Amino acid sequence: MAAKIGYDEVEVGTELPAGSFPLTRATLVRYAGASGDFNPIHWNEKFAKEVGLPDVIAHGMFTMAEAVRVVTDWVGDPGAVVEYGVRFTKPVVVPNDDKGALVEVSAKVGAKLDDNRVRIDLTATSAGQKVLGMSRAVVRLA
Repeated sequence: MAAKIGYDEVEVGTELPAGSFPLTRATLVRYAGASGDFNPIHWNEKFAKEVGLPDVIAHGMFTMAEAVRVVTDWVGDPGAVVEYGVRFTKPVVVPNDDKGALVEVSAKVGAKLDDNRVRIDLTATSAGQKVLGMSRAVVRLA
């Protein structure tokens, strides 16, 4: 598989299609099983509140992975992502109801680099708050 987007097709400021990613308690349980991260702050409301959290929170690495889907869907090849990093700024609180939480992600080309690479700057929010800071991916385009 190779990147479907050509380096010459993008400019600084090019916006990627935004993404919305719903999270429920069931989503968190499935991620815990897949990742092996069974920390009770991700599934036990009583425990999460006892340690000072407002409620159960999503796994940071899961939030990070969901956010980069905007980039991988756009470029067409997950292997085109050569660097990715974030700072966790706020937790994604996942209430125990029919709706859960929603992580909304927007992204744009922040810089054109050498070797057909671009830096993508991402913004991820949930409940109106920025949940990832300094979220950036470097992608090698066709």
